[in-house]
Amino acid sequence: MWQGNIGALIVAAGLMMASALPAVAEPVRIVAFGDSLTAGYQLPAEDAFPVQLEKALHVKGLEVTIINAGVSGDTTAAGLARLDWSVADGTDGVILALGANDALRGLDPRAAKVNLEKMINALRGRGIKVFLVGMMAPRNMGAEYVDAFDSMYSDLAKTYDLPLYPFFLEGVATDAKLNLGDGMHPTGEGVAVIVERMLPQIEAFSRSLSQ
Repeated sequence: MWQGNIGALIVAAGLMMASALPAVAEPVRIVAFGDSLTAGYQLPAEDAFPVQLEKALHVKGLEVTIINAGVSGDTTAAGLARLDWSVADGTDGVILALGANDALRGLDPRAAKVNLEKMINALRGRGIKVFLVGMMAPRNMGAEYVDAFDSMYSDLAKTYDLPLYPFFLEGVATDAKLNLGDGMHPTGEGVAVIVERMLPQIEAFSRSLSQ
């Protein structure tokens, strides 16, 4: 009889201790949704942008998981077509970094802007916050094209009150030491520069998702 009572007391005490422990928070889930710049074109997996960014956020003490949803060659239209199945339920935030291939192909910036807007609205409709990353059109496309393309990111950020990093390749573009032989895709060292420059804003974005 006493043995049974002691056993019950031990179980009850264990349950009380377990209930007193703080709940372990789930890591914030962020999808890096983009093209080859996101995917890590011709880089070892550990050098890709999402992996380096996740490590940098962990150093900052943030429990964040960055999912790589970059597909080489994707335009904004291609991204829109795969958005629903590329961004899983349970995602807290998306780093939206598309448009580079639209510019390289000379596609209409107005169409690209509409595609980005549809993605933003679809994600917000699912309760997913968006961090917008801009690109810049090649300067040989002409002033009218360049103005229309470059400005669409700031226009969308203002319209939808989104955090914006204006140019993905800031500090890396045109630096041969930080790019592969094609002159367009960053090396692992180039990605590290991108992450370092973008980190303060992504850190703030990540913290907003955990609140």
